[in-house]
Amino acid sequence: MVNISLDLIEDKVEFFEADDLRTLEKNINEQIEHNKALLLSVHHVSHQMHVMENGKRFYSAVVHFKAKK
Repeated sequence: MVNISLDLIEDKVEFFEADDLRTLEKNINEQIEHNKALLLSVHHVSHQMHVMENGKRFYSAVVHFKAKK
């Protein structure tokens, strides 16, 4: 007999990186759509921009998803 256990994901933290803000936003929005299927919504977003020595900008973000109540 096979036992199947389905556990609800209540919290999920994901990290994103991109060379430009438009790409970072696109990647986050795509993941928001994927996580809707898991009944997760955005709880908090934190983002940063770093300027490298050569002047190039680097963007990163942390998105905390929580189960919809």
